[in-house]
Amino acid sequence: MASKKSALASPEKTVKFDLDLIVDDDTLHLFVEHLWGVKIPRTPVCPNHTAPFTAFANAFFDRDPVQVWKASRGFGGKSWLLGTLTLTEAVVRGAMATILGGSASQSFNVHEVIQESLMREGGPQDVLAADPTRYQTAFLNGAWIRPLMASQRSVRGPHPQKLRLDEIDEMEYGLLTAALGQPMHKMRLGRLVKAQTIMSSTHQYPDGTMTQILKEAGEKGWPVYEWCYRENLKSNDGWLDDNEVAAKKMLVPKAMWDAEYELQEPSFEGRAFDIDAINAMFSRKPKCDGRAGKEFIFQKPEPGVHYVTGVDWAREKDWTVIWTFRTDRQPWETVAFQRTNREYWQSMIGKLNQRLQQYRGSCAYDSTGIGNVVGDYIEDIPDVEVVPVTLSPASKSTLFSDYIAAVENGNLSSPQVEFLLTEHRYCRLVDLYGTSKEGHPPDSIVAGALAWSLRDADLDVVAPDIDGLGKSSYWSSDW
Repeated sequence: MASKKSALASPEKTVKFDLDLIVDDDTLHLFVEHLWGVKIPRTPVCPNHTAPFTAFANAFFDRDPVQVWKASRGFGGKSWLLGTLTLTEAVVRGAMATILGGSASQSFNVHEVIQESLMREGGPQDVLAADPTRYQTAFLNGAWIRPLMASQRSVRGPHPQKLRLDEIDEMEYGLLTAALGQPMHKMRLGRLVKAQTIMSSTHQYPDGTMTQILKEAGEKGWPVYEWCYRENLKSNDGWLDDNEVAAKKMLVPKAMWDAEYELQEPSFEGRAFDIDAINAMFSRKPKCDGRAGKEFIFQKPEPGVHYVTGVDWAREKDWTVIWTFRTDRQPWETVAFQRTNREYWQSMIGKLNQRLQQYRGSCAYDSTGIGNVVGDYIEDIPDVEVVPVTLSPASKSTLFSDYIAAVENGNLSSPQVEFLLTEHRYCRLVDLYGTSKEGHPPDSIVAGALAWSLRDADLDVVAPDIDGLGKSSYWSSDW
């Protein structure tokens, strides 16, 4: 290690950097500090936050094909970190990259971070193939970095290895999805550079693109790296001055500070669940993504324990969700969870049969329109009662109101399953009580509500007030 450290501390001025010297996070951190004169914070401060360098290193070493970065406005350093990563990959690995911001100016801002690092005093300017322009930075090793205009025509052209999206909450969702087809694997400098996408933003709008991407991250197992200004403070070996933070806080409205700097959930009318209740429900360990196709067993079945399972069946693009609770403790404890789709009915029902063989007790499933199909394949298992439930508008109202009340009264608990947490966090009242054109009940909420419907009578709780249903999703009046 000593020889590697010495080599990184005094690199020769050359257009080629030895990637073999960067063997782990420590050598990468040292390399970036020397080459660009920046020290990326490595220590998380807030609960459930990630150190910025962890996201940086996992991207550089291709540990994640897709990443989502959620960070504070300004003080989070998202654009700077994104630019530094893109530049490092270009210089060291020969990676080609495009930068797409919520607007053209945001794309150019990240590009300017790259050019400023290159042109600083002592910067390795001899890696450049030509003088940088507003629209491209080209390198002698064949790499290039291009900021893109925020238009469909612009995003459908190039095929780099790296796609860097900045401030996606200011971006149209259709534009983002069109850009996702850009990255492609390619051999560069004798090594395979893998396709990779990073989507970075402050979360500002409750019904915007960042909300949609966070939902997809939960569904698809994309890692979400989250940090705020505290991770970047000088007291945490970062770059941000505490006095600057205090001055900014005096100028920014509280609602904006909470959402954009403290990373609290954006406030909006019509949220189905109280956010604090959701966080409390999903506060148990372990933390997992809840990826599709994998069965997550959190507690092994115990003899004499009554379990309740709720099931929502997949219809076309939806998920089949099988969610099992232990009911002899309060709150009910999640013991097993699985989601799957695009499988034959026999396969999905087979997964339920296997679950009920292990966790015996009661099961409720959504039989709306498919009762005969499902009923023919569910096995008759001793000590298991299976209840088909047809969801009419009237029954859904009671089912979901009781479930919201159960969540907000602390009657249910679960490990931090990202898919479950995301679906509950962003569920709206209109998704549960509106028409099919207005919204769609999230699959896990249907499964959870069906399970809760099998509770004993003495566990009934008071249903919440849902007068907010008629309101659409918008910023609260505090703004």
